[in-house]
Amino acid sequence: MKTLLIATIVVCLLEASSPSSIAAADKRQENLVILTTEESRNLGIETVMALPRTFEETVFAIGRIEERPDRRALLSSRIAGKVSKLEAFIGDTVNQGDALATIESRQPGNPPPTVILKAPASGRITESLVSLGQPVEPDKPLLTIADHSELWAVARIPEKSASFITNGTPARIRIPALGGEIIRSTFLRQGVTADADSGTVQGVFTISNPEDRLRPGMRVEFSIVVSSRDNVLSLPREAIQGDRARPLIFIKDFELPNAFLKAPVRLGVENDQFVEILGGLFPGDDVVVEGAYSLNFAGGGSLSLKEALDAAHGHEHNEDGSEITPEQRKEEEGNQGSPVHGPPSRLSKGLQVYSIAITLVAMVLFQQLWSRRRDSGSETTC
Repeated sequence: MKTLLIATIVVCLLEASSPSSIAAADKRQENLVILTTEESRNLGIETVMALPRTFEETVFAIGRIEERPDRRALLSSRIAGKVSKLEAFIGDTVNQGDALATIESRQPGNPPPTVILKAPASGRITESLVSLGQPVEPDKPLLTIADHSELWAVARIPEKSASFITNGTPARIRIPALGGEIIRSTFLRQGVTADADSGTVQGVFTISNPEDRLRPGMRVEFSIVVSSRDNVLSLPREAIQGDRARPLIFIKDFELPNAFLKAPVRLGVENDQFVEILGGLFPGDDVVVEGAYSLNFAGGGSLSLKEALDAAHGHEHNEDGSEITPEQRKEEEGNQGSPVHGPPSRLSKGLQVYSIAITLVAMVLFQQLWSRRRDSGSETTC
């Protein structure tokens, strides 16, 4: 029984100093980015907790802002004549009933009779076909007035996805000219024909424009929600680094401040905001979102694992992050006559373990030899 116990101790000691355990320690240090507090602040590091959420699957489409046809008005003259006064121009905002132009009639008179043309609706003048002194006819439009307080966002939806989109389908709309701000809307109607060249059909969404920042013709990006799943572990898209073949994330170290572990992950589907995580991440992990891209170029950081652990725990550690044992400290103090300032080398540690193992093996052999001699002496006496 004693022999088995001693042998077990020897095996454990040998495994503790085996290349695999040393490699595991090296692996942690290799994948850690350790920053100072100032460096972390300069990179703008922000994390989010990984939690299951409702994940929406989306169809991506592009399109343009267009005026609503039912919110356009034309100004024309009821009589033939010429423009004697013009009070509004392209880009001006007018209210219904404002005087926009004066038309001098061709009927005789001194002075000739005039007619004041007033705005038929409120909005912005988007087109002008008239100049001062220009002849006008009753069948010719003079000005176009458009109400832009509400506009259409018209998407070019791939034909293969059109069947999933019905009235009321929600969408997140981004307009690059507004800096990527998200506008939420719902599907209103589908176009009557398809574009054979692009393989798309038109889909119309209504968006409000109370601050008058949108203009017809602006580019629009659509993320149209076609389905959703609950309890899906996912992360914001900006947390995913590397490439599609080798994606990775940075997880905040549970022990060290301003330390982040580079971890490979397995991805599922993605939408315009989140990416589904199939492996490599656990709920509750703090994952870097802001500053994740910069961490790719930070190497291992400016601090070593030993320095970070020393600062966090208030005492020294080995270079691989392990605790300095009393035997290591005693040996170093005996060799140098001063307190230890650094951990012993791996070779020194290996020799120590090897010496202990040899000593234990010798003890086992001595015990077996002693037992044989004792048994032999007993037989002679008998």
